[in-house]
Amino acid sequence: MRQSWTKEELIEHWSILPDERKLFCKNTGLNRLAFITMLKFFQHTGRFFENLAEVPKIVISHLAEQIQLFPESLDFVLDDRLVRKYKNVIRRFFGFRLADSKDMDELEKLLIANVLPQENSFNVIEAYIYEHFHSLKIVPPGKGQLKEYIDKTSSTFEEKLFLETVNTLSILSKQRIDKLIHMPKDSYKKSGPKYTKISLNYLKRDPRQASVETILDEINKLQCIKYLELPQNIFQNISLKVLQKYRLRIIAETPSRISIHPDSYKYSTVAAFCYLQEQNITDNLIDLVIQITNKVVIKAEKRVVKELLKDLRKVTGKYGILYRMAIAAVEHPKGVIDEVLYPAVGEQTLKDLVKEFKSTGLAYYNEIHTNMRSSYGGHYRRMLIPILNILKFCSNNENPSPIINALDVIRKYANSKLVYYPTEEVVPIEGVVHENARDMVTEKTENKERKINRINYEMEVLQTLRDKLRCKEVWVEGAYRYRNPDKDLPADFAEKRVDYYQLLKQPLSAEEFIMKIQKALRDALEVLNNGIPKNKKVKIITKKQKGWITLTPLTAQPDPINIEKLKEELVQQWPMTSLLDILKEVDMLVDITSDFKSTATREVLDRDILQKRLLLCLFGFGTNTGLKRISSGNPGMCYEDLRYVYKRFIHKDYLRQAIIKVANAIFAARDPNIWGEATVSCASDSKKFGAWDQNLMTEWHVRYGGRGIMIYWHVEKKSVCIYSQLKSCSSSEAAAMIEVVLRHCTDMHVEKNYVDSHGQTEVAFAFYYLLNFQLMPRLKDIGSQRLYRCYDEDAYRNLKEVITRPIKWDLVHEEYDQFIKHTVALRLGTSDAESILRKFNRFNRQHPTYKALAELGKAIKTIFLCKYLHSEELRQEINEGLNVIERWNGVNGFIFYGKGGEIATNFKDSQELAMLSLHLLQICLVYINTLMIQQILAQEHWKDRLTLEDKRALTPLIHVHINPYGLFLLDMRKRIPLELKRAA
Repeated sequence: MRQSWTKEELIEHWSILPDERKLFCKNTGLNRLAFITMLKFFQHTGRFFENLAEVPKIVISHLAEQIQLFPESLDFVLDDRLVRKYKNVIRRFFGFRLADSKDMDELEKLLIANVLPQENSFNVIEAYIYEHFHSLKIVPPGKGQLKEYIDKTSSTFEEKLFLETVNTLSILSKQRIDKLIHMPKDSYKKSGPKYTKISLNYLKRDPRQASVETILDEINKLQCIKYLELPQNIFQNISLKVLQKYRLRIIAETPSRISIHPDSYKYSTVAAFCYLQEQNITDNLIDLVIQITNKVVIKAEKRVVKELLKDLRKVTGKYGILYRMAIAAVEHPKGVIDEVLYPAVGEQTLKDLVKEFKSTGLAYYNEIHTNMRSSYGGHYRRMLIPILNILKFCSNNENPSPIINALDVIRKYANSKLVYYPTEEVVPIEGVVHENARDMVTEKTENKERKINRINYEMEVLQTLRDKLRCKEVWVEGAYRYRNPDKDLPADFAEKRVDYYQLLKQPLSAEEFIMKIQKALRDALEVLNNGIPKNKKVKIITKKQKGWITLTPLTAQPDPINIEKLKEELVQQWPMTSLLDILKEVDMLVDITSDFKSTATREVLDRDILQKRLLLCLFGFGTNTGLKRISSGNPGMCYEDLRYVYKRFIHKDYLRQAIIKVANAIFAARDPNIWGEATVSCASDSKKFGAWDQNLMTEWHVRYGGRGIMIYWHVEKKSVCIYSQLKSCSSSEAAAMIEVVLRHCTDMHVEKNYVDSHGQTEVAFAFYYLLNFQLMPRLKDIGSQRLYRCYDEDAYRNLKEVITRPIKWDLVHEEYDQFIKHTVALRLGTSDAESILRKFNRFNRQHPTYKALAELGKAIKTIFLCKYLHSEELRQEINEGLNVIERWNGVNGFIFYGKGGEIATNFKDSQELAMLSLHLLQICLVYINTLMIQQILAQEHWKDRLTLEDKRALTPLIHVHINPYGLFLLDMRKRIPLELKRAA
């Protein structure tokens, strides 16, 4: 249950009704509070809590106020006999009964049929069971009993799935799976079709850096999987997250270990691995095509620019030179050039003029095209035909898409030696070849007949294909990220249209939706228009013959006077606290290691030994020091032991669950008198980390320089990072911002998201509004921003220099249903934010839904801009939120110090584990620091000492008392001296 509740929510969900008061009239004191807490918790969740810590303190306090009870402590212990009595009374009051064996059998059938094929998360399955029993008015079993039941049912489902899968596979497929498992490592180098010689270990490898060789390598892997001839719909009813568990098992085990498993297990898990790997490889191939197409263009441009800059000299006085040339030509029309023009102008000057023209005119682009053709025809073209042969490109356009027809033409003449396509061949030009390149594609032959040059046409088709793939106008069969965009949307939207509108809290009528925005837009413009003359911090001026907004920078806040003294106190009470001890202490308090389960079918390690190894692995990844360095400081712990635990137990889903646990523990432990009430605001920003570059994730960063990856942090106002994402340097930051508000899964309720300029787009503004969140960017290019009117007749005299056309409401009206359909896909998770936003980017500007989303985004952004310019408090609020995430980024280097802070791996899964382990270590630091600071401020000489400036600057991201270095000796008996009652 989430820990933060607003006053309105407490009144709505936790108010004591008159008939409920009659039940506890005979109880007194804490017994009365305990009874009503149990009753309201059961009413809200359909189950009894097993530990009082499950109930938020703010809820208990609200209930105590209603019965006029104000105990010194909200922590109380109940007698077991009273608990049983209260449960019976509450159960009878709500008309619930206890679950019997028949109920559990019926539930098992439901889980196997509906839930387990789609989910393997214990929390999700548990929530489904609670909801199911609540609807039937049945009291669910306790957590321990329920866990055993879920484990047993999951095993039954797995056995059933394996049996069905192995019966679906043909004898030939099984034989080829056996051959794949037993294939020697070096067999790939032998003669014969390469895809029949690939080993299972080779199939597990991630692709290397973008190159033609990497593409051909990935094609061989894809051919190897297709060679197995797995049934097309073998796992059609099983979700990818369930299959992911079996993929992890194959990755963790050696082929020799896999081969000794029972046939049903062996064939099913390898089939699941290959099923997922086929999608991954297909997606990787498309990424490679996009990257290499970019590389051909960029390399050609760089080569041409380098050659031009080498001997380019700008010619001054061109008009005088032309005048002298004209006079010489008129006076000596029959003269020889070197006798007439060279004396008047000079040979070198004429050569410089030619070079300057080449660098600025059409000749420059022709030179680039020539270089592109040379590198494409001589090297990169080798990738085209294999890709066209193995990937099936599709489009959802009603009429056949020209690009699909163009690919068919290329495929038809793939092995031809013709320079030009035959005249009778229908070769699509419109919608395939850009207007600027048509003269290069269609060339004049010796007969003065225009024909289509085959190689030039292929180059243009590749560039168009790249743009179409980016916006998913063209999709690929068998891919996941580049799959049919219709699969991203809810298939039952027509049947559940009303339910989906209610889910998003949006009106069914487009007119009502538009009228609400129009009113808000007019009100915001009116307020800004009336306030601008009196606003000393905002001015609208004319600059470069255009309207320009000028904004006075924010005034610096007063320096806090007690924060440095607080840091000194931390150093005195907990000097040189080991970062490893902090991780261990959090595990003692929150039990994060219990979330890490083996990917195998059973666990044989003692849990105490496993706990210690898990902590060391997480510390090794989180500090980037590595497992070898960590194992050397702990007697009896070798590298192989830690590597075994890493392979079998550490997975990103388990790490995310551990992070959520720690975040929720911080929210529960916070003293509102120190940290303030629960916040609904989150700041999002990215940080670049250096990384090895023989992979598809690592890219060159234009702004920061160097190769690396980006980690997107999402931090709430008091320094708790609720979500993190690993992204490439060129990926959409707007998509990352949307992802956090939907997927963070902590107890925090997010309503506002602060971002920098690069985190906002008009489409992002539109989706945030439809999802009922506020996007609040700090705009660096504020001067060039423009406001949009509601209607033509709207006149805002004080804004006339920066206000432009009215919003095209007709587009919004026509596409309203499409808005909701795409937003529901985001809310339900049928597609991730990047897949949705990829559909609506600059390469797909003509898409009607994109146009309408852009118009809606312009309206919402205008409303925000009006508030942003009118309110200095809002600008300060956004700036403070982003300062918090800058502090979080500043601590990254203190913790992630190993190997110079570079992520030393080429495997995407390992990069993600490093990121999440860093996240876990840093949030553990925040948790322990929160407890330490509260313990200090509870002392008599610190009471009421903090000023408002101190509380504003107070942060748990302090590390002056922390030691992340030295010998990493893990002593499970040693504890950090904390007052645990205050942490409860």
